[in-house]
Amino acid sequence: MAEKKTEKGRSFGSVKKFFRDVRVELGKVIWPGREEIVASTVVVLVAVIFFAAFIGLIDLVFVNLVKLISA
Repeated sequence: MAEKKTEKGRSFGSVKKFFRDVRVELGKVIWPGREEIVASTVVVLVAVIFFAAFIGLIDLVFVNLVKLISA
């Protein structure tokens, strides 16, 4: 029974240490500025639009090929 209490106490201390370490590491992070976030967002949106159009075009070609073959 005494062993379980020390394990609980040790694990609670480990949890506290974990969150303390997380806080320290987050303080070391170099967060991106507004310009970098906007530029990254634009790149992502352009890539999504490009690939959506590309996949839509390929789908349209395949649909028409299937209609042509099955007609």
